[in-house]
Amino acid sequence: MLLAIDAGNTNTVFAVYDGEERKGLWRAATDTRRTADEHFVWLSQVMAVEGVERSDIDSAIISTVVPASLFNLTRLCTRYFDVEALVVGELSVDLGITVLLDNPNEVGADRLVNAVAAKSEYGGPLILIDFGTATTFDVIDGDGNYVGGIIAPGANLSMEALHMAAAKLPLVAVRQPAHVVGGGTVEAMQSGIFYGYLSLIEGLVARIREERGEPDLRAIATGGLAPLFHSATDVIYAIDRDLTLRGLLELYRRNAK
Repeated sequence: MLLAIDAGNTNTVFAVYDGEERKGLWRAATDTRRTADEHFVWLSQVMAVEGVERSDIDSAIISTVVPASLFNLTRLCTRYFDVEALVVGELSVDLGITVLLDNPNEVGADRLVNAVAAKSEYGGPLILIDFGTATTFDVIDGDGNYVGGIIAPGANLSMEALHMAAAKLPLVAVRQPAHVVGGGTVEAMQSGIFYGYLSLIEGLVARIREERGEPDLRAIATGGLAPLFHSATDVIYAIDRDLTLRGLLELYRRNAK
């Protein structure tokens, strides 16, 4: 079985696949201080709940945007599962796409993995919108190659920044308020973040389409807040919650031959 690990800035996702079948999916807060031993103690327990044994794991792949977490994650794979993990971004890993930038190494591993999955699932051209700690927009051309993208602060991060920087502003959840003009502080904050980000999404998608001369360029969304914004706009063609994990699975298949 394959252990796929996606380490983001906020959460690290662990998934186990038996061929195409996913046997388990678990999330932990990303903490660079967490050792390989600590990872294993937790992971072995949640794997056992799903009936997955340590000995079932015979391969691994890792994508991380947190360099400091890589050592302990690769150590987890070698020490406790006796496998050498493929690491997305290393020169030996064949992506199956071309990164059309002067410095391809600048592109985050998560964005490359999403591009690989999108090419396999949808073809191209596409805009990929990932609602994570940052909200990213990545453009895939008609051949499935990575063209470039946009990085903005994530909606939750912006809400937290408001709370931390302004003494009288509370920490509230990101949600769609009933009115654009809020009747109180909480509603005003929610409106500013929700409708502000909705305008950001619609505006950037429109600008990308105009710049590339592709008015029908489809936008695919992933990440925790994707359903919230998808329900409020028609510029998002579809939601794909499993885009990153499918990209890891696709990359493993490509490189395991």
